[in-house]
Amino acid sequence: MPRVEFLPHEKFCPNGLVVEVPAGTNILELAHEHHIEMESACGGVCACTTCHCVVRKGFSSLAEADEMEEDMLDKAWGLEAQSRLGCQVIVADQDLTIEIPKYSLNHAAEAPH
Repeated sequence: MPRVEFLPHEKFCPNGLVVEVPAGTNILELAHEHHIEMESACGGVCACTTCHCVVRKGFSSLAEADEMEEDMLDKAWGLEAQSRLGCQVIVADQDLTIEIPKYSLNHAAEAPH
């Protein structure tokens, strides 16, 4: 089974995480299952950029981004050549290393209670 590594992120995953997953696993859902509260203002339907992530390893194993995802990525903060939306990343047969950027453009984020 492929391994997915989430690199440490100050807010969402301070210690990082490595987990083995079956092919077909969605990165946003995987993050949430492991209490990594990667943002998803649209609920994971490719309608915002809050789940923007950078695939540091294994990018070439992923299916190409479709036009809708590409259009959304154009609006993401800190866009890189290996940027994807976590809600659209489906693990294939290779290990992935995922970095959650320090910032996102989430106009719907709530202040802490």
